[in-house]
Amino acid sequence: MTKAILSWVLSAILLTTASFAEAQQPKIFRVGVITTGGAWYQTIDGLRIGLRELGLEEGKQFVLAIRDTKGDLKAAEEAARNLEQEKVALIYTTQTSVSIAAKRATVDIPIVFCAGADPVDLGLVASFAHPGGRLTGVYEPGTDLTAKRLENLKEIVPKLHRVVTFYNPRNRVAVEAAKFAREAARQIGMQFVERHIASVEELQTGLGALRTGEADAFFELSDALVQINDQLIIDRTRDIKLPGMFNNQSSVIKGGLASYSASRYEVGRLSAKYVQRILAGVKPKDLPVEAVRKIDLVINLKAAKQIGLTIPPNVLARADKVIK
Repeated sequence: MTKAILSWVLSAILLTTASFAEAQQPKIFRVGVITTGGAWYQTIDGLRIGLRELGLEEGKQFVLAIRDTKGDLKAAEEAARNLEQEKVALIYTTQTSVSIAAKRATVDIPIVFCAGADPVDLGLVASFAHPGGRLTGVYEPGTDLTAKRLENLKEIVPKLHRVVTFYNPRNRVAVEAAKFAREAARQIGMQFVERHIASVEELQTGLGALRTGEADAFFELSDALVQINDQLIIDRTRDIKLPGMFNNQSSVIKGGLASYSASRYEVGRLSAKYVQRILAGVKPKDLPVEAVRKIDLVINLKAAKQIGLTIPPNVLARADKVIK
């Protein structure tokens, strides 16, 4: 009997010790990340740096479960559903179309978004100050800069009369951007040529069909499928000496002519505080949406030289970054 009691006491002590040791282990949060890839990996890099600045170390306090949908919105919805079923702590989305898809596909999970169009108009939140639901995050005026981006292109190419663009008509954000561009082109007195695509193959075919003189410039809209395949566009427009205005600074670094946008890296860094606070227990509805105000005009002089274009001095003077 004494041995049995002693054995029971020892077992209880060991169990208690193990439970205490387990309780002492810091919790590692799994954060689901949904992206279309491409330039938005800079956003994820910014998120990592921002979380580190806030004292959260990857691998010790959190891990990122990244799902790259490569511009496929159905894949974004599926990824969001799966991450919610896997019970990750929250979902982080790197762009507008993915944010919309993630909200549509989930029920309860908190979502921190990066939105390039007004999140109130998109129905992601009730208002900037009071999101009112399970979503909040950072707004960078990507789509809402469409008209200004076209005006910048006109200043870069003063004789611009006809621009061509490619986008997926099933992408709500791209359709909205096309509407903005169409109206801006009308006011400037410019012809806006729209080419619809639904796959990388169709984009390649459309680009291959472009001929010298068919348009005066290429203009990129807020379409993830097009943006993650920017190298195809950069190479083709260079071959036919067509100036191009892009949405992402990374496209200009790769060889594109110009971009007018916020830094993807900075958007990610700013959104880290939302992730950190939600992991700490704060509800998304209590975290006002923050807007990124710093917008940069970036110009690649080497790309301009390759297509025989001289950038007007006044445009160069106000460029935030010039690549030589």
